[in-house]
Amino acid sequence: MSYWVRVLLTIAAVSAALIALWSVINIVILVLMAVVLAIGLDPAVRRIERGGWSRGRAVTLIFLGALSVVILFASLVIPPLVSQVGQLGDDIPTYIERLSKRDDALGRYFQENDVADKLQKFVKDLPKKITNSFGTIVGVAGKVGSAIFNVLTVAILTIYFMLSLPRMRRTAAIWFAPGMRERAEAVMDQAISRIGAYVAGILTTASIAGTSALVFFSILGLIGLGIPFAVPLAVFSGLLGLIPAVGAYIGAAPAVIVGFFQSGPTGVVILVYFIVYQQVENYVIQPRIMKNAVNLSPAAVIVSTLVFGSLAGFAGAVLALPAAATIKVIIVELFLRDRVAEGDPIAQETLEEHDRAEAEAAADARARASARKRMVRRLQDRLNRKPRG
Repeated sequence: MSYWVRVLLTIAAVSAALIALWSVINIVILVLMAVVLAIGLDPAVRRIERGGWSRGRAVTLIFLGALSVVILFASLVIPPLVSQVGQLGDDIPTYIERLSKRDDALGRYFQENDVADKLQKFVKDLPKKITNSFGTIVGVAGKVGSAIFNVLTVAILTIYFMLSLPRMRRTAAIWFAPGMRERAEAVMDQAISRIGAYVAGILTTASIAGTSALVFFSILGLIGLGIPFAVPLAVFSGLLGLIPAVGAYIGAAPAVIVGFFQSGPTGVVILVYFIVYQQVENYVIQPRIMKNAVNLSPAAVIVSTLVFGSLAGFAGAVLALPAAATIKVIIVELFLRDRVAEGDPIAQETLEEHDRAEAEAAADARARASARKRMVRRLQDRLNRKPRG
């Protein structure tokens, strides 16, 4: 009887803990995002520490660098964004008239369904609707304020976790029994390495995507096929690139739509660009950057993104791969190796395949690091070489 009482009490306690955790899931997500960012930036902190700086000064330097990037980004994006949004409001009647006169599938659709008249009526009534929708304005302002608060919360927590990461690791190890502590520390180190590599890789990939889109839109402008809102559209495509598997397609959609509103050829060119770029990113850029990061199969990437995205939206989709990679490390180290020790031949084969993939990825990473060092040395030699004569 006492056994079943303990079972029921354990189930009740776990259920109460899960319910309490779910009631503050938004806070938990913010904390997890801060932890992931802190782990991702930890290699940079340790690199600065090796140069003789204290950890506090290293974190301050990285924070000031990130703040400078944000200020520069805002100064480059916000002014054209404001001017282009205002220009959109002024040019909506022109767009509507141009679309209604086009002799293509989109123009015929507008003509057959009186879309132009409906849009003109909507634009005409928009100021009145905005004036009468005070509650909506307050709600939008509240959401914007909440988003700013969340960003500041993540930033502050990230700084705290960056400062406290070594102490947090030691504290986490204390929770394990002395006989399990060494193994637990090895698992934590592998999980931290996976998360750090993922954060660095995904930020690099998103930066390449946004920069490439901006360069492409600029080239279109030079040949007479430019689109409005080039800067915000390029930034949006880069930010959505943070979401694995599906983010790039969602980020490309607004640019393609705006391109087709400009003209059929412009829309087709932009659509072809994003299709080609996505293939280059999937088969060239991402494998080279992320090969040693998460080591997950494509099916695991898609499933984890869909599951975590449905549970927690954008933040869940961003956290999906670090969580999946951590779960894989735990399964391999705490389950698969025990099964191998028990003599399971299938587990032995799976573990050998996993270790072989890990070794290949590590060797490839070392080769890329050596190639980068050689390139830097050659560049330094050329810069230091004295001119003849």
